[in-house]
Amino acid sequence: QVQLVESGGGSVQAGGSLRLSCAASGRTFSSYALGWFRQAPGKEREFVATITDSGDDTYYADSVKGRFTISRDNAKNTVYLQMNSLKPEDTAVYYCAARTPGGVRITNRGYEYDYWGQGTQVTVSS
Repeated sequence: QVQLVESGGGSVQAGGSLRLSCAASGRTFSSYALGWFRQAPGKEREFVATITDSGDDTYYADSVKGRFTISRDNAKNTVYLQMNSLKPEDTAVYYCAARTPGGVRITNRGYEYDYWGQGTQVTVSS
């Protein structure tokens, strides 16, 4: 069982930056692939970024590529999402998710993630 708790959300003007953190419980954190997803009001949840268990590979949605960076610190059981050059369309609740070992190495499909945090709000004003 893994519990995930996001933090770092807030309000920022367009062009600004935020860094989200997601702290995980459990001794097997380093064996989980991790991802960030987001959901804007009235829209479906969408994939943002993912990182492998070892941190040696990442994958991003086209909409955030070049602006967002996912990273992890296995010693701290934490995954991060550095968000730069924020746009109003980035406004959403951001969720981190963990995927148990096995299956494909990289995936942007939400249903393949087993554990989810409660989310943190990010609001970008123009």
